Amino acid sequence: MSKIERETDFFEEDDLATNPAPRVPICLCLDTSGSMEGRRCEELRKGVERFYNSIKSDEVAVNSAEVCIVTFGGKAKCISEFKTLAQITELPAFDVAGETPLGEAVNLALDKLDARKEEYKDNGVDYFQPWLVIMTDGYATGLQSEFDRAVKRVESLVKDRKLTVFPIGVGSSADMEGLNKLSPKRQALKLRGLNFKEFFEWLSQSVCRVSQSVVGEKITLDVEAIKAWSEIEF
Repeated sequence: MSKIERETDFFEEDDLATNPAPRVPICLCLDTSGSMEGRRCEELRKGVERFYNSIKSDEVAVNSAEVCIVTFGGKAKCISEFKTLAQITELPAFDVAGETPLGEAVNLALDKLDARKEEYKDNGVDYFQPWLVIMTDGYATGLQSEFDRAVKRVESLVKDRKLTVFPIGVGSSADMEGLNKLSPKRQALKLRGLNFKEFFEWLSQSVCRVSQSVVGEKITLDVEAIKAWSEIEF
């Protein structure tokens, strides 16, 4: 595990009762299948580490942004439950193995987001529209029924303005057609080379901008910055 800069005290208990800041829930749904082994996984890990550290340097976002990580390599699993960056002291390990159960992973990520929203409501904590980031370098190999269910759930949530989703393809073998099905409002994007760090830097800046706004306010994304890490124009 990697140490994260600017560590703060880690509280085992949930801080919803003591931290009234409106939350920005972000679920990272990341491909850790066998094809990600080597430099791809290493650059992905470095990108997530930069994402953590960038948010930790923002005095508002550090207590507002909550991150959950779901990986899919052989099977879909949650390797880090929702926590604010003030609570996170280490980067979880990304174990690379197996195939690419993308549909199962997206459904697990949506389940985690739904459960967290209920916890916000139960504790009277306001929250911004959740974000789901999906990154994969291949084709979904899980059950077709799971992928189809994930597509329907994403479409419904995006249509109802209850989710912002960013499907990102990595490398020449990424199934962009499949990712487009998980991107009902805009074209899925393709990472330029291994620019994971640039993507996660953009993501952290976007999250910080959201955390400093008012819940319900429309946020404009930095389209020019997207071009720095994406092969496909936004």
